[in-house]
Amino acid sequence: MSVITAQARKFGSTQTQDLPLAEECAVAMSYDGTTQAVLMASPADLEDFGYGFSLTEGIAAPGEIAEIAAERVADGIDLRIWLHADAGQRFLHRRRTMVGPVGCGLCGVDTLAEAMRDLPVATGECVISASELDAAVAGMDAGQALRDATGATHAAGFFVPGRGLIALREDVGRHNALDKLAGALIRQHPAGLAGQGAVVITSRVSVDLVQKTAMLGAPVLIALAAPSSAAVAAARAAGIGLAARARSAARAEIYAAPDRFR
Repeated sequence: MSVITAQARKFGSTQTQDLPLAEECAVAMSYDGTTQAVLMASPADLEDFGYGFSLTEGIAAPGEIAEIAAERVADGIDLRIWLHADAGQRFLHRRRTMVGPVGCGLCGVDTLAEAMRDLPVATGECVISASELDAAVAGMDAGQALRDATGATHAAGFFVPGRGLIALREDVGRHNALDKLAGALIRQHPAGLAGQGAVVITSRVSVDLVQKTAMLGAPVLIALAAPSSAAVAAARAAGIGLAARARSAARAEIYAAPDRFR
């Protein structure tokens, strides 16, 4: 768990004490020796991070990744991802066509068309009942050890009807948490599982989180906070069931693909 301590004092007190903080550092996503993005992240579950970021950003499918290695450097972590030949050539072509600097949350995006790119339409048959939504939210609340220790992190989990919450990842960044979840599903669970369940996030829903959910192949996205207008439009276009402000089924607001909830 990525926790460090720092000296602090309570307001009105003269005594200091060690208080837990969520660790945060710069993580460079490097492909075949070229940096694609630098993100501020929790330095844990880094192999999951590499696989998930590669998939959700459309850089490489899991089978196109040859190796991932994390190396501590002076200013953070260099997450070195090596691609098989065809994927590597495609990545180089993509880099050559970029006209500006790389940034994040829409990492490596340099045109308006890319920012609002077409998404794969969800094909999974997952349908979430009210009791399952409540179970998913309860599982998320119980599984956030880093949040409980520091109060400073987001989480993303994956819920499968009949099996419960099968994976959860935490990070100081909401995008990172979802990427790490995607990587965990890729590495630890059989292909195709993403289409059988729901992504559950503790944060608000911006369009890039819908895009990442679509690239993962999940047909349902449940969020504890509110969505943006672009996120709702993207979810509707991709056929993703979107329930927001979903701290319970009774309070949830369904914005897209209502047939995915019952």
